[in-house]
Amino acid sequence: MKKAIVIGSGAGGAMMAKELQGHFQVTILEAGSEFEPFSFSVNNLGKLRKTGMFFDERMISLLFPAMRVQKASSDMIMVHGECTGGTTTLATGSALRYDDDLIKIGIHLDDEFEELSQEIPLSTDHQQYWSTQIKELFEACEQLGFNPAPTTKLIDFKRCVRCGHCVLGCQTGAKWDSRQLLSESIDKGAILKTNCKVTKLGIDYHTNTVDTIYVKEHGKQNKYHADLIVLAAGGFGTPVILENSGIECDSSLFVDPVLCVAAHYPGIAANHQISMPFLMQRDGYMLSPYMDYLSYFFNKSWRLPTKDILSMMIKLSDSSFGASHNKVIEKELTSKDQEKLKSAVSDCKAIFSKMGIKQEDIFLGTLNAGHPGGMLPLTSAESESFHNQRLPKNLYVADATILPHSMGNPPIWTIMALSKRIAKVCIETI
Repeated sequence: MKKAIVIGSGAGGAMMAKELQGHFQVTILEAGSEFEPFSFSVNNLGKLRKTGMFFDERMISLLFPAMRVQKASSDMIMVHGECTGGTTTLATGSALRYDDDLIKIGIHLDDEFEELSQEIPLSTDHQQYWSTQIKELFEACEQLGFNPAPTTKLIDFKRCVRCGHCVLGCQTGAKWDSRQLLSESIDKGAILKTNCKVTKLGIDYHTNTVDTIYVKEHGKQNKYHADLIVLAAGGFGTPVILENSGIECDSSLFVDPVLCVAAHYPGIAANHQISMPFLMQRDGYMLSPYMDYLSYFFNKSWRLPTKDILSMMIKLSDSSFGASHNKVIEKELTSKDQEKLKSAVSDCKAIFSKMGIKQEDIFLGTLNAGHPGGMLPLTSAESESFHNQRLPKNLYVADATILPHSMGNPPIWTIMALSKRIAKVCIETI
């Protein structure tokens, strides 16, 4: 049987491993360790904020080892997961089909989305658990004409305890993440190696193939070989590996910037609400209720208890303008991005005003981003092959790196559908 190596175990990598195992003998290389949910008391840690010990967002990894934070050249905070399951373990469990940009270049994933919906249960059953305040917030958004809609979730609400900690890892296992795909792959014979960081790929230019995968495994240098290599190390990680291997990427990084607009709202109890219970699609951005723990711990404006903070997430569809090099992220918001952000903040303030909140009780969170991609975007020329001509013929990319543009929305569901299609291409081609 031919061998395949999948680099990364997030939405794209785990789906590729599941689909390929059996057609190939699959080995999954994950740079991080086994994922463990956040185990501290948020409220108890919150009491320590006044001491000033939480002075830099990058310290979050001391509390939550799976989360990696670094700053871009603009001081925007970049967040991603480095663990089994990748960033899916830190996501809100939201499942949105958002493939308009793929359709525009001739990629139609109807079959793959249908397969996904049969394999992974989707639900909006959380509506029955909404608090009175969330229902009032939904109604306020409706009255403003923002067309809110309940968010489809990858969550078993019979097991959900509504702790509000979806983005810190689900302790009950109610929230789906890509570790379930890893388990399916392993049950079928795949091999998972953790703490195995790929540094570069060795290319045989005579055959135009990757012949060696160079890794740092448990502190030691090692090499792997395979007939098929799938690179799914994420929108920050994949471009670095490609460029270390002599494969040029585009300076077209998008990151889906997030800014939370918050207010003092006694008794909202955001720490016991489902993350992103509903959302609103606006022109170039999305709005949704969301408790921003990064701002809660590290932003000096966020000194209220979680139970008294009402927070609305703004997620921008940003311009494809930036780059990710080794340990350096170059990303600035363009003037167009800034204008959209300003408009979104105004929307949030209008919602809060409708809720009877005074303007002086509103404060902003920390600008951060966690959905990077776009540095090797698909075009209509690759709508069938899913293979950029810059890549060796046995190397495929299966993560947000190949998305044409920022979605400004949770990308997991779309990335998995795209990865399903790429797996079919690999099985037919390699």
